[in-house]
Amino acid sequence: MEFKHVSVLLNETIDSLQINPHGVYVDGTLGGGGHSFEIAKKLASDGKLIGIDRDAAAVKAAGERLAEFGEKVSIVRGNYSEMPDIVRNLGYLHVDGIVLDLGVSSYQLDTAERGFSYMADAPLDMRMDQREQRTAGDLINEASERELFRIIRDYGEEKFARNIAKHIVAKRAEKKIETTGELVEIIKASIPMKFRKNGGHPAKRTFQAIRIELNGELTALRDSLDQMIDLLDDKGRLSIITFHSLEDRIVKSSFKKNENPCTCPPDFPVCVCGKKPKGRVVTRKPILPSDEEMEENPRSKSAKLRVFERKVQDVKWQDIMLQGDQ
Repeated sequence: MEFKHVSVLLNETIDSLQINPHGVYVDGTLGGGGHSFEIAKKLASDGKLIGIDRDAAAVKAAGERLAEFGEKVSIVRGNYSEMPDIVRNLGYLHVDGIVLDLGVSSYQLDTAERGFSYMADAPLDMRMDQREQRTAGDLINEASERELFRIIRDYGEEKFARNIAKHIVAKRAEKKIETTGELVEIIKASIPMKFRKNGGHPAKRTFQAIRIELNGELTALRDSLDQMIDLLDDKGRLSIITFHSLEDRIVKSSFKKNENPCTCPPDFPVCVCGKKPKGRVVTRKPILPSDEEMEENPRSKSAKLRVFERKVQDVKWQDIMLQGDQ
């Protein structure tokens, strides 16, 4: 199947980066290369775009789409959590902008055999990086009832998490759960009929939860944000598109903390903790898709774009000495 993914908030994201034609930019979730293509178009011959994705199909598709830009583009198969090492291995200490388009791609959802979708019957896979051994099937059949409850409750925000976990464990005691279709039927049986009629597909939240847990999505995001902000050069920007409240909460909280990291009690006359702001939050409220975009691409409806701008507070003495030698 051809790798297709409609880039959400495309123009808004590109505008938010305030691209310097001679700068270095990173697309940490390359996907089909939609955002990357628009960034590369704006770069001069000495500009650089680094694309990162852990999905082999995305790397291949984006490589073909971005081939016309030649050496201006470097594509690396990996997790955006490895971004600092990837960037430095390519010879750069800092970058001028980073974009993340989080969540699952349209290609992954629409390719039934990947097992991401509750709309088609397929093996329970859900691996974003197919080099990983553990699949969604392994998680469903091996996790304890308590652990399944935690995953579905916390990552799916599913009110019937306890009942779903109970039904999964009961069903797998009879027979190993192997397909998305089997799991969907278990979930449906766990939710009272009157609640199944509203709020979309009954399996949506549970599938989201399993995917997030299996791929370590929130952990990677939470552990990477500070590093990405540190990777930015002065006035560099980090633009992140989220698709559900859990991601958005992490991004919003991290941006706020990096803008105001002081831990001193409010009644202290001066800051004594020594923690300095790393920059400013550009988007006090998230940027949302237009009505036209939501109509054309229903998957954009839950998207939110938040932007942080780096401000380097202190110039190191070594840097001053280097400037003096030039």
